[in-house]
Amino acid sequence: MDEDILALEGVGPSTAKKLISAGYPTVEAIAVSPPQEIMERTGLGFNTVIKIQESARKLMSSDYKTAKEYYEKRRLLKRCTTGSKRLDEILGGGVETQAITEFIGEYGSGKTQICMMLSVTAQLPYERGGLEGSVVFIDTEGTFMPERIYQIASHMGLDPDAVANNILVGRAYNSAHQCLLIDQLFSICKDRNVKLVVVDSMISHFRGEYVGREMLSERQQKLNKYLHKLLRLAEAYNLAVVVTNQVQSDPAAYFGDPNRPAGGNIMAHACTHRVFLHRGSRGTRVAKIIDSPYLPERKATFIITERGIADVEEEDSGRSR
Repeated sequence: MDEDILALEGVGPSTAKKLISAGYPTVEAIAVSPPQEIMERTGLGFNTVIKIQESARKLMSSDYKTAKEYYEKRRLLKRCTTGSKRLDEILGGGVETQAITEFIGEYGSGKTQICMMLSVTAQLPYERGGLEGSVVFIDTEGTFMPERIYQIASHMGLDPDAVANNILVGRAYNSAHQCLLIDQLFSICKDRNVKLVVVDSMISHFRGEYVGREMLSERQQKLNKYLHKLLRLAEAYNLAVVVTNQVQSDPAAYFGDPNRPAGGNIMAHACTHRVFLHRGSRGTRVAKIIDSPYLPERKATFIITERGIADVEEEDSGRSR
């Protein structure tokens, strides 16, 4: 049992057990979760939950902070390389912690391949562009292939077995199962030193199960709830969250690309950085930043190889050798 939880005002052994069993095993999880959610999962009263959360936030010093204090916290964020220098460059140096990075694209645009690559590079030391941690990969479409992890790790000169042992895979068979796997992350991420969480894809089950306008509101509310839970997780544990998203065609679009990200404004508001992927010429892929608090709208071209994600010039020079 986490001794910090027992130090919270109003928490004894019985209450601590309820909190942990309900999926709130740490002070961070208690502090950032909605009180209504904690009440529903634990059966604790409103006043009790509010008192516990106030105590948790004091322990975390999570009241008002100056802009300088937020700046100092931002300096603690790390970046994980994608394997492509050009893609890293438009991302500000790589996929960052304390944020959700969303990769959007149609089938075959490279979303899952980027997730596979990041699952390996996240385990590298900081000086090699890694996060020095393990990975949780929530697979909702059955696209996670361990053989690909072994292939990428071998080409990078890493021990494939060691890399694979540091990736915890959760196969989500429906949206309820996906939500359950996300609920468990606050406990898993602390116990396993997780520094990257991947959800591939975030919206697939929701689109398949919540069909029609009459179910749209319920779908969006649940999607919003779990996207914000992932964001709170990223901020509480200084880890990176990567989600993939599908596209849907807009029949009213007569000019330009008719494809737009699925999930509407909920996905747009919840994700920190949004990257649109599409196929380029000669087997390349093109990534474009379409929304970010500070990253400009820029493009990068990369290629998918046996070695993982690479810059086009690197692959061309490799062939000439």
